[in-house]
Amino acid sequence: MKNHYFGDVNDYRKYGLLRVLSHETGLRCLVAWMLTPDDGRPDGRLTQYLTHPDTWRSYDPDLFDTLRAAVSVRGIRDVDVIVSSGLLPGASFFPGIVPDQLPERTQWSDHLLAASVGHDLVFLDPDNGIEVKSKPIGCKDSSKFVCWRELNALFEKGASLLVYQHYPRRPRKEFTSALAERLSRQLGINQVITFSTSNVLFLLAPQSRHEHAMRSAAESIAEKWQGQFQVGEEATNNTSIDDTVAPFGAN
Repeated sequence: MKNHYFGDVNDYRKYGLLRVLSHETGLRCLVAWMLTPDDGRPDGRLTQYLTHPDTWRSYDPDLFDTLRAAVSVRGIRDVDVIVSSGLLPGASFFPGIVPDQLPERTQWSDHLLAASVGHDLVFLDPDNGIEVKSKPIGCKDSSKFVCWRELNALFEKGASLLVYQHYPRRPRKEFTSALAERLSRQLGINQVITFSTSNVLFLLAPQSRHEHAMRSAAESIAEKWQGQFQVGEEATNNTSIDDTVAPFGAN
């Protein structure tokens, strides 16, 4: 996540998804921004939706009004808007820039794991998504990815996981199924709930004790955000994913 993306249409969907999950399940959430420095790229310009309240506001009026006031009225692009808004009641936030260098990244990971204690759901918001072979942790731009080791450690601590994922240049349905299957194998769970949008993908890996509540919340999301999320449930199978293909762009 970069602050200059804040408030774009992916953010609107992202925070809307988190709000429904938190409200419907009652789970305490930790939001790990996984911030990286702003780089001046043109990403994050997808804010035209804020000029069309008749089309977009009804999905989540309070969230829409907050983002519109920050981005369109005050020109603020900063995740602190969400922190101070009260839109995610009961949530905690893990701030700070994610480093590329391995020793610093290891320390960052340790701090995140410690911060996750006492939380039921951890949302990981990397620039690109889950680690790929072409960007191993410790190399340049590896900060744009959450690594498999971090996902394993957080899940073993007892938290369900929600992960942001950008699409690579490959068929989206195939990619979604394959990545969800790999995530389920990695964490030792049977199913992963997926939330596909026109721009990005979210993967929800529930702890067994959270499965029922999260399936119910997924149904609410599909209804409340009809047309914005395609909700699916991917079961473990033999599909494989070529994780040498790195996602492109950023959220």
